[in-house]
Amino acid sequence: MNSAALLIEKVSSAVWGWPMIILLLGTHLFMTIRLRFPQWWVGKAIRLSVSKDKHSHGDVSQFGALATALAATIGTGNIVGVATAVALGGPGAVFWCWITGVFGMATKYSEGLLAVKYRAKTADGRMLGGPMFALERGLHAKWLAIIFAIFTAIAAFGIGNTVQANSISMLLNQTYGLSPYLVGGVLAGLVLLVIVFGVKGISKVCSTLVPFMAFFYVLGCLVILGMNWSCLGESIRLICRSAFTTRAAGGGFIGSTVLMACRFGIARGLFSNESGLGSAPIVAAAAQTRNPVRQALVSSTGTFWDTVVVCALTGLVLVSSIVAHPEIDSTQGAALTKAAFDKLPYVGDLILSVGIVTFAFSTILGWSYYGERAVEYLTGHNHKAGKIAIAAYRFIWIVLVFAGSVLSLSLVWNLSDIANALMAIPNLIAILLLSGVIVNETRKYLWNNRLDEDSNEEPPIV
Repeated sequence: MNSAALLIEKVSSAVWGWPMIILLLGTHLFMTIRLRFPQWWVGKAIRLSVSKDKHSHGDVSQFGALATALAATIGTGNIVGVATAVALGGPGAVFWCWITGVFGMATKYSEGLLAVKYRAKTADGRMLGGPMFALERGLHAKWLAIIFAIFTAIAAFGIGNTVQANSISMLLNQTYGLSPYLVGGVLAGLVLLVIVFGVKGISKVCSTLVPFMAFFYVLGCLVILGMNWSCLGESIRLICRSAFTTRAAGGGFIGSTVLMACRFGIARGLFSNESGLGSAPIVAAAAQTRNPVRQALVSSTGTFWDTVVVCALTGLVLVSSIVAHPEIDSTQGAALTKAAFDKLPYVGDLILSVGIVTFAFSTILGWSYYGERAVEYLTGHNHKAGKIAIAAYRFIWIVLVFAGSVLSLSLVWNLSDIANALMAIPNLIAILLLSGVIVNETRKYLWNNRLDEDSNEEPPIV
């Protein structure tokens, strides 16, 4: 097991080397410039996310699709993931994680646009979409679409399942002494109760859960930052300086290279906001929207809330807590998060527990939908074969929710990083090669102020 873990760690380091970092950040920057900084439209995008296109085609509302995507993205990556990045890459990792979020909004916008532009409809009226449809219909590269779907189905077991279950069980075991087997059994049962209702059931639960969990966690972070107020300026300077200097020193931090800060910051940023990963477009395609650009704007707010707000707050809480309390061990991600929230009297453990449990549970729900749609695509939309495959996938999903509760955290994180990269590559290819389509749609609806206009394109039936 140790040899396998070391091998996986080496593969993860190789996959997340400079080529992947350049491809990911390069796509973010390229789309930001080509789309004339779509980040400036975040205010309008937020307003659109809470409005309804009742007479538009789709399975769920724009907010329902966003809530499901946020449920899948706001997970342990925002808490344990950021802490792991700080532990392995130093405080500078927070800067690169945040940068990934800011520029990643353009990539998330692009993904959402392509998802609606190239979505299809089943015979029973359900909307299907995502990078596999953009690759097949937009680039006529079905072989690449199949590769993406395979990676998605596999990656879901890591980023969306075992990692989340593992974080829940570890926290509840360390904080309240609960058996991982008990936690895994209860968690598996709750997930099963929701996913049997499909995207509408998942969307309904997530629409209720996401606003509550985000508000509760953000409030706790703000209180801790208030307690660390005297160290906040020094913490921000340390984060920015450590992102570009050879070593990060100060407080209880260990030294780390710029490459380590960059690698772990970007990797955890992608793990958290999933911009460029190609997951969120799968549910964006199910949204009730008048045209592709409206949903693209709504989709981009997912990265804004997830990374630009929540991950940034988590990073500031962790770094400021270490600066204020140098005795905190900054070398262990999960322990670092717990130590930071322990400084909040009486309710610190409760806020962290509720945050991780609700974040991780909602992520499991959102990713179960992504995995099922990937499996459905791989069956060639054969109704009978699809039903059998999805039933089998759900069974394996529930089993792994339980199994994930007792796996090694480092092994799970490294496996997830590898799967993320393999899933992101075909999606980024689609975005880059279809960037002209993205620009044309943006010009038609956004730059020409025609956001309220209905698209006259009918999704083909598959």
